[in-house]
This record gives sequence, C-alpha cells and structure tokens, in this order.
Amino acid sequence: MILSLVTLIAAWAGYSAAKWGTESSLNLAKASATRVEANRAFQENMTYRTADTSLFNAWYSAYLAHNKAAMRVAHKFFLPSYRPAFDAWLATKPFANPNAPAGPQEMPQFKQPLAVQASALDTKANAYYARGQHAAETSDDYIRATVILASVLFLIGISTQFPIRRGRYGLITIGIVLLVVAGQQILTLPGPP
Repeated sequence: MILSLVTLIAAWAGYSAAKWGTESSLNLAKASATRVEANRAFQENMTYRTADTSLFNAWYSAYLAHNKAAMRVAHKFFLPSYRPAFDAWLATKPFANPNAPAGPQEMPQFKQPLAVQASALDTKANAYYARGQHAAETSDDYIRATVILASVLFLIGISTQFPIRRGRYGLITIGIVLLVVAGQQILTLPGPP
C-alpha cells in the first residue's frame, strides 16, 4: 500500500517538475526575446539621436556661416520628436542667454519614444526572467521531493529482504518519515501551471 501511494505521489511530483520546467523555459525565452526587442528599440533610438545630432551640427555650421538657406534645410530634416525641442531651445536665445540650456536635447520638449519603449521592454523582460527563475526553483523543489520519494521506494523495497523484523520495521519507519517530509514539501509548492 505504501509503495502504491509513494509511486502515485512521485509520479505527480515528476509531472509537476516537468510542467514547471517547461514554464521556466517559456518565460526565460520570452525574457530573451523581449530583451532583443528592447535592444533593438534602444539602438534605433541611438540612431535617431545620432541623426538629430548630425543635423544639429549641420544647422549650427550653417548658422555660423550665416547661411539661412542651409539652416532651413537642416531644420526641415529634423525628426518630428526633435523639432519641438530645437524650436523651444532657440526661443531661449541660446547665443545671447548664458543661462540657456546647452542644446535641444536638454529641453523638456525633447522626447525619445524609443528610449521609453526600450525601458518598458527591459522592465517586461526582467519580469519574464523573474517568473522563469521562480518556475525553475519550483521545478527544482519538485525534483528534490521526487528524489526523496525515490529513496522511500528504495527503502520500502529493500525492507522485504531483511530477515530481521526490526530491520524491516526500521527501514519502513525511515521510509514513512521521508514520505511525510516529501509530502509536506509538495503541499507547500504551487500546483503545476
């Protein structure tokens, strides 16, 4: 009877460990894929910032050369997210005002939607990673319980080979104690996902 009970509990623990292992793998894969998306958004943001900087440098060179046509062309090609910050920066009269911000990127109007997206994706990836780690730990806990249950099966199984009654009862008692320990561990764990 004990062998049957232990076999069923061990099968349940093994099944649960496998399900939690799969859950861990899926969440860790989602974390990795989301991290790639975050890196892509970050790199794209950096590309746009570089373009904005290059166009600003072109505008500034045209300003220093008093070439209004070149200034208009550079301004025309500013990205939509950069233009409001640039216009607000110009309104501070940066060439006459010593307290003006150092450049358009220092203005509150300067928005970087891809940087915000990259940060949000990083946060999402961290959450997936944490769930994956938790699932892996839960899987490990189920495996630990399964190993204890395998020990119970072994002890109960070899107890029949002992000719001395005390030896048999001693092994069965140890097996039952281990069964209770494994059962308590399993009861504290969440069920399979």
